[in-house]
Amino acid sequence: MKTELLTKLNEHLRLEFRAAHEYLAMSIWLSAHDLPGFSAWMRQQSSDELGHANRVIEHLLERNQPVKLPAIPEPPTDWPDPVALVAHVLRNEQEVTASISALYEAAGQAGDRAAQIMLQWFVNEQMEEESSARALLGRLRLAGSTGLGLLLVDQELATGNVPGAATAKNAPQ
Repeated sequence: MKTELLTKLNEHLRLEFRAAHEYLAMSIWLSAHDLPGFSAWMRQQSSDELGHANRVIEHLLERNQPVKLPAIPEPPTDWPDPVALVAHVLRNEQEVTASISALYEAAGQAGDRAAQIMLQWFVNEQMEEESSARALLGRLRLAGSTGLGLLLVDQELATGNVPGAATAKNAPQ
């Protein structure tokens, strides 16, 4: 593997671990605000992000490449309301998408087909992640950050019905 691509893959781990850390903090905040369905959904998002980091790590290990675990900054622990929280999720996902796109391009320039194949899964996953976050943000803006609308969104998330979720979420990680 070319050094530049290896460096970028290791740097990408920071985004995946940071998102996992932040989503866990969000889950805790949501739980403290009596939104158990929303909290469980965010905890699953955190777990998914750890799975994404492990997918990159496994790829590097299978190719006998060094893995450098990044330092992770302390996550925020408070949000003005659920709308602001999900807006933060969407920004995270957009940042990850940009990183994946740059990695895919770098793998192509390096002629690294194995990395491109591995990254193709991430391209599809990020489309679904952004779609879900965008749809949930829209749903929360319609429902409002308090009252019955928020409770309905919480119940919807508790049943696993995520707005905008596509079949990509059901693919093996």
